[in-house]
Amino acid sequence: MTRATSRPETAAGTPAALLGGCDPDDLPDGLVIADGDGRVVCFNTAAARITRTPRAQAIGAPLERALPLQDLKGRRWWALTDPYGGLAIRGGQPERNLLLPGSREVLVAARYVRDRPLGPVERVVVTLRGTEARRRTERSHAELIATVAHELRSPLTSVKGFTATLLAKWERFTDDQKRLMLQTVDADAGRITRLIAELLDISRIDSGRLEVRRQPVDLAAAVGRHIQAHLSCGEPPDRFVARVRRPLPELWADPDKIDQVLGNLLENAVRHGEGTVTIEVAPADAGAGGEGDQEKGTAVTVSDEGPGIPEDSMARVFTRFWRGSKRGGTGLGLYIVKGIVEAHGGTITVGRAPSGGAQFRFTLPVGTPAGLL
Repeated sequence: MTRATSRPETAAGTPAALLGGCDPDDLPDGLVIADGDGRVVCFNTAAARITRTPRAQAIGAPLERALPLQDLKGRRWWALTDPYGGLAIRGGQPERNLLLPGSREVLVAARYVRDRPLGPVERVVVTLRGTEARRRTERSHAELIATVAHELRSPLTSVKGFTATLLAKWERFTDDQKRLMLQTVDADAGRITRLIAELLDISRIDSGRLEVRRQPVDLAAAVGRHIQAHLSCGEPPDRFVARVRRPLPELWADPDKIDQVLGNLLENAVRHGEGTVTIEVAPADAGAGGEGDQEKGTAVTVSDEGPGIPEDSMARVFTRFWRGSKRGGTGLGLYIVKGIVEAHGGTITVGRAPSGGAQFRFTLPVGTPAGLL
């Protein structure tokens, strides 16, 4: 029977040999291996850390004693699963949440190794992982659901209230009153549509499935459209300054997604910033100083004259649910902006504008897609 050593042995049949010469202590997850007699022959450093059991105490001990697992109902796991008995066609146990002493949760998966089909189990290989990463993901999902529920409640209440009122008392309202109510319903329905689109974008960004349909894009014209949209909503003409340094290289990008990026950045500057919002469009080197169109890009900088973003918050600006002020918003816009820019192969940064406000700068690589050359 193998006894504890400072490093795993390398003789044939020992854990290091079974892992192709890899030291079990180099593995990021906990690894426990028991032999055909149910005695532990490998207990790596990660397993000792996760279980809080010294390796010397675990090596040579029965698997159930070295790894006293229980399911979430308090039943002894090894007695319940009986890896060395039962059906000979079993190959192991899928990953699941189990409990260590002290009700500490751990993710456990097991593999039953047989030298021949339907033969006796020669080794039980167990992997252990902490639940911290999964808990963080679950908290993030819960926060996303809470945010969405909160953001949906207000426009849905408005839509429901106005439509119910119109249906019940249509004849009592003047045409102007009806038009105002319907305009409010239309605006709130637009808010709901935008929120659903944001959720779909987040799902695609997180899964790496955000599609970019490239075609020629005139960034200067796109900036002009967004400025005009803000002016038509009541912003004063002197609120925006657009500067375009020509000639601009030809840009191939997804026009709808670039509109989404510009819309988010300008809305962010208008809502959270103050004073004049300056938008600069200029050619920029996207590479490391190389030559040719593939090494160049187009840079867009959006600056405002507000209080800016505190230095200690800049690292969190592009994370989910970050809000620079209490002026509303889901806190998802800049996260989506970063995902879209990076899906185009570009970069985005945040800093302090010369006037002291926030400054966002994104750069998109340019050049005709390879499939069209």
